Amino acid sequence: MIWQEIIIELIQAAVLIAIAPLMSGIVSKFKARMQKRTGASIFQPYRDLAKLFRKDSVKSRSCSWVFRAVPYVCMASMVVLAMMTPFVYTGVLAPFGDLVAVVYLFTMFRFSMVLGGLEGGSTFGGMGSSREMMMSVLIEPALLLAIATLAVISGAGTDMDGISANIAGMGLAAITPALILAGASFMITLLAENARIPFDNPTTHLELTMVHEAMMLEYSGRGLAMMELSSMMRLTIFMAMMGSLFFPWGIASDITVASLVTSAVVMAVKMVLVAFILSLVESALCKTRLFKTPNLLTASFTLSLLAMISLYIL
Repeated sequence: MIWQEIIIELIQAAVLIAIAPLMSGIVSKFKARMQKRTGASIFQPYRDLAKLFRKDSVKSRSCSWVFRAVPYVCMASMVVLAMMTPFVYTGVLAPFGDLVAVVYLFTMFRFSMVLGGLEGGSTFGGMGSSREMMMSVLIEPALLLAIATLAVISGAGTDMDGISANIAGMGLAAITPALILAGASFMITLLAENARIPFDNPTTHLELTMVHEAMMLEYSGRGLAMMELSSMMRLTIFMAMMGSLFFPWGIASDITVASLVTSAVVMAVKMVLVAFILSLVESALCKTRLFKTPNLLTASFTLSLLAMISLYIL
């Protein structure tokens, strides 16, 4: 029934939001282990967010209402994305899960972050905002082309639920050079979009090398907590999209206990695997110079372009 599907969609969106700090903690734990450190608990991000939510925010007198509104816009955009992303079940919200709309929601998040960095009035905030906009010009074409490749492979247009269901229904026949190339391009985009190494260092404290963190320097208390949580949600949504769109085998397409439980277990394995790969990349590489990052993003676009071309020549 429709109401059952709506409930399942809302539950999986709530789960996706709830596990965002956990996935961030798992990535940090994997990185610590690879670097032969003990590292913090995988639940440490929950404690950090709880501490920040209890604190009051301090704002500059020169800040306008835009500065105060940015954390809410970032959170709202990520909540909407969580409701659009097929995580465990593909169902009734399919008409609203358009991948082009998803790209624009990610863009709205980035644009809001840039405004927040500029509104803070600090030099480092403006520097981080300008760097973010420079990279975004190259991120979006690669992301859109990878999405277009998925749309052609699945024959479902840009509907995420349709893409996931159709590719899963194709079985092993869907594993083509086009899908692999598009997946590799999407992985590079995931690193760039979420300010991970080699594009940015999320744990840096050196202002001159910051991109994402520089835009959040002026936030504190609840505002900073919302910005941090929305960034964790963005990373988790990208990881969920990697598992449900490029490798969707195992995702549930009907409402039965067996299929939902199986899908949840399979998706958990996929998310941990993506977290492991992300940690491996960040442990093996170092942050590149700012003016060399366009080369990496150009490589991502080239992989997406080759994926699209391979659909018509192979």
